[in-house]
Amino acid sequence: MEFDTDRLTAAVAGRDARFDGWVYLAVTSTGIYCRPSCPAVKPRPEHMRFYASAAAAQEAGYRACKRCRPDAAPGSPEWDYRTDVTARAMRLIGEGVVDRDGAAALAGRLGYSLRQLERLLTAEVGAGPAALARAQRAQTARTLIEGTDLPMGQVAFAAGFTSIRAFNRVVAEVYASSPTQLRQRAAGRRGAPEGGVIALRLAYREPFEPSNLFGHLAAAAAPGIEEWRGGAYRRTLRLPHGPGIAALRPAGGYIECRLRLADVRDLTAAVARCRRALDLDADPHAPAETLGRDPVLGPLVKKTPGRRVPRKADNEEYALRAVIGQQVSTAAAATIAAGLAERYGRPVTDPEGGLRYLFPAPADLAGADPADLPMPAARKRTLTGLAAALAAGEVDIGPGADWQTARARLAGLPGIGPWTVEMIAMRALGDPDAFPVADLGVIRGATELGLPTGRALTGLAEAWRPWRAYAVQYLWASQEHPTNHLPADDEKETLR
Repeated sequence: MEFDTDRLTAAVAGRDARFDGWVYLAVTSTGIYCRPSCPAVKPRPEHMRFYASAAAAQEAGYRACKRCRPDAAPGSPEWDYRTDVTARAMRLIGEGVVDRDGAAALAGRLGYSLRQLERLLTAEVGAGPAALARAQRAQTARTLIEGTDLPMGQVAFAAGFTSIRAFNRVVAEVYASSPTQLRQRAAGRRGAPEGGVIALRLAYREPFEPSNLFGHLAAAAAPGIEEWRGGAYRRTLRLPHGPGIAALRPAGGYIECRLRLADVRDLTAAVARCRRALDLDADPHAPAETLGRDPVLGPLVKKTPGRRVPRKADNEEYALRAVIGQQVSTAAAATIAAGLAERYGRPVTDPEGGLRYLFPAPADLAGADPADLPMPAARKRTLTGLAAALAAGEVDIGPGADWQTARARLAGLPGIGPWTVEMIAMRALGDPDAFPVADLGVIRGATELGLPTGRALTGLAEAWRPWRAYAVQYLWASQEHPTNHLPADDEKETLR
C-alpha cells in the first residue's frame, strides 16, 4: 500500500486521532509501533515507518506500544465501507473464521485459492490471513489475560492458540511482556474479575453521537432477547461455540462492554458483533464532509455530528425481523419477535437481567408451523421462505457477503421488496449507501425538512452518495420519536 508520508508525518506531529486504526506508526529507533496519536512518541521523520495493519507492523519485527495500545484502536473503516474481496476477508478474519476453520477455508468462502488471497491481502494490508489472525489472537489473549482470572492455559486455547508454547512466544513478541507480567500490571488497574463476566472498553472515533443509536436499539428491543437495563443495551448472542450475553453502555470516550460467554473461544466473534451493531469502526468525518455540503442536511450534521447507523449483532436475525416488521409498528414487530423466540429460540440464563432466549436460527423458523406465526398468510410465506434460503446458504448476508449479490438474491424471494432489501442492506450488511426511500420514517423526515419524497428524493439523494445510510439517520432524527433519544435510566427495564 502506498502512503502519503508527508500527510502522515504531519498527523503524527499533531497527534491526530483521526488516523488511529487507519494506519500504524513504527519507530525504527525503538522497535515499537504505535497509534499516530500516541502521546509517548516524538520520532524524527527518518525513523518513522507506516503500516496498514498491526499485523504488518508485527511481521516487520515491531512490538506494540504499552501506552497507546495500538492493537486496541478502532478498526479501519475501509473494511466496513467496501465490498471487495480484501474488505470481505478482513470482516471474516475479524469474526474469527481463520482461527475456527483455517486460512484455506477463508479463501474458499471467498472463491479464491489461498495463494491468491495471501497475495491480495499482503499487497493491501501488508500481511496475509495467517499473520492477520495471529495479531488478532494476540489481542484476544491480552483481553483475557487482563480482564479475567482464567488460567493461562485456558486463555491460550480460548484465544485460538494451538499450544502454550506458541501463546507464550507470541505474547512476548508482540507485547514485550510475558502473560504473567501483563496480568500483574493489569491487577493494579482493575478490581477483582467478576465471575463469568469479561469487561472491556470498545474504542471509536470521535465525534460519536449515542442518542439515536441506543435509542433505536432500545425502542425496538424484543423482550427476552434484548432490553435496556441500568443504562445499557443488553442482548443475547448466538455465537459459534454457544450462547452469550452482551451489555453495551455509552461511557464517554468509549463503549463499556460486558460479555458473559458460554465458551470464551467466542470472545473474538462477540466483540466483532458488538462493534458492528454500534457501527464503531465508522469514520464520522467522511459522511460529514459529504452531507455537510447539503443545504438542508448540512446544519443538522453540524449541530449533531457523529451519528452512527444502528445495526444488529446478528445479520440473519435482523433480516428475519425486517420481514416481521413489514407494515406493522416497531412495538408490534418486537412483540412478535419475542413470541417466536419463546417458542423456537434456545433458552439462555441471565444472572443480571431479564434475557431468556436466543432469537431462532433460520433453520428453526424455516420449518415453523404457519399457525404459530401471528401475521398474514403472505408474510408467513415470506418469513419461512427467507429462513429456508438463509439456512440453505442460498442467500448470504454474513460478514463476507457481497452486497450486490445479496441484494439481488433477496429481491428474488417472494414478498421481499425494495424497502426490505434496503433495510437489510443498511442494518445487516452494513452498506453505507443503502437508502430505503420508501421507509415511513424517511418520508416523514423528508417532509419535516421540506424535502421531496419518492423518486424526487432519490434523485436529490444522489448528492449524498456514498453515505446515504448516514443521511437516513438525520432524516429519522428530524422527528420527535423515542428512537431519537438515549433512554433514561429510570425507564422500564424492558422497553416494549
